[in-house]
Amino acid sequence: MQEMFEAVLAGASDPEIEGVEVVRRAALTLAPAEMLAADGYLLGTPANLGYMSGALKHAFDTCYYPCLDSTRGRPYGLYVHGNEGTEGAERSVATVTTGLGWVQAADSIVVRGKPAKDDLQRCWELGATVAAQLME
Repeated sequence: MQEMFEAVLAGASDPEIEGVEVVRRAALTLAPAEMLAADGYLLGTPANLGYMSGALKHAFDTCYYPCLDSTRGRPYGLYVHGNEGTEGAERSVATVTTGLGWVQAADSIVVRGKPAKDDLQRCWELGATVAAQLME
């Protein structure tokens, strides 16, 4: 997850993408005001027993209703890591983001096992794609 996170962050922070401030927040510390202040989202989660991480679920539980009407149409990207159950993790995030009315900016990146170089490149592209959609 750390390698994938760093690649996504590098893509979102590419110097060619102007006017976009990348703010990192741990899911367990995310407040609704921070989610409301963001124009787009890059979500990462391990697949835990076929579901998103408890931390990401907590973030959604905390922010869902305060953000429900105010964040519709915002772009998001998702990256998932796991050995098994990645489909369930991906599906659980899709259920919440559909309810929020967010728009998936690019295909989800799903990696099983150790990320290969091309997996990390796809993560970089995910970060860059979401950030580029937010350029002023």
